Amino acid sequence: MLKLAGFRWRERDGVRVLVGAQLEAEGFANGFSTRAGGCSPMPQEGALNLAGFNEDDAANIHENRRRFLKLFRGRWRLATCWQVHGADVRVVRGETTGALDTNEKRCDALTTDAPHILVGVQTADCVPVLLGDARSGACAAVHAGWRGTAAEIVPAALARMRAEYGTRAGDVCACIGPAALHCCYEVGSEVIEVFRARFPYADELLTPTREGHARIDLQRANRRQLAAAGVEHARIHAAPFCTICRDDLFFSYRRDKKLHGRTGRLLAVVGRNDERGTINAER
Repeated sequence: MLKLAGFRWRERDGVRVLVGAQLEAEGFANGFSTRAGGCSPMPQEGALNLAGFNEDDAANIHENRRRFLKLFRGRWRLATCWQVHGADVRVVRGETTGALDTNEKRCDALTTDAPHILVGVQTADCVPVLLGDARSGACAAVHAGWRGTAAEIVPAALARMRAEYGTRAGDVCACIGPAALHCCYEVGSEVIEVFRARFPYADELLTPTREGHARIDLQRANRRQLAAAGVEHARIHAAPFCTICRDDLFFSYRRDKKLHGRTGRLLAVVGRNDERGTINAER
C-alpha cells in the first residue's frame, strides 16, 4: 500500500480511507473516502458512492455510509449538508438527541465542537479541507470548489471557529484532500478573470494551456489562504492525489460524467474523538 507524508491508509472489508495522521494524533477522527468497496453502480458496480440521492438509490447510499463509518472506532453520527458552491458555514451543536439530517441545510462548510459527530463534505473533483483545533476541540469540514475558493470559504470557516469556539489559527491542523489537481484541471476565461480580480498572486496558480484557458491549482490556492489566515505551514498537509488521474481510487465529476454520464461522490469527514455529546444543527 502506498505510503505518503502526513497521511496514512486504513482499510476494512474492502473499503479504504485516507487519514490525516496529525489530525488523528491530535484527537480527531478523520478520513477521505475512496471509490471501492461499495454497492452502487456509479459509475460502475461495487462503487462506494456516499452521496447524490438524485442519481443513486438511497438504500445504496445508506449502506455505503454504514460501511464507510465502520472504519472509525466507536459510535459516530454523520452530519452533511446540501452544498451550493458558496461560502456559508453552519454550526452543528451538541444540545439535543436524535437524528440530524443536515442535507436540508444549504452551505459548503460545517463546524462543531460536539464529540463523536463526523461533519462531512461531498466531493468529486472539488477540494475538501478538514480543520481541527485540539485546544478548543473544534473541527470543520469544508468544500472548496473554484467558486468557494474564490469566495475564501476556508478563511470563513476559520473565522466561524474563532467566533464560536475561540479557535486560534496557529493551533489549527489542516488536511487538504484529493481533488482535481493542477495537472488536469483546466478552466476557462470566466474562472481566470475571477481569480485575477480577487488575488494578486493568481498567476502563480494558473498555467496557460490554450487561448482563454489555463490549468488552475486550487490546492495551492487553499494552502495560501490557510497560511494567510495564520495556520502554520508545518501544520498544513495536502494529499498528492488527483481525482481525475486516479480513476482506480477516486470519483471524478469531469472524467466520469464524460465517460459514463454520471459519477459517485466522495466524503471527507472529521470529528472530535470524545465520549460525550449529542447533536443539533443551526445557522
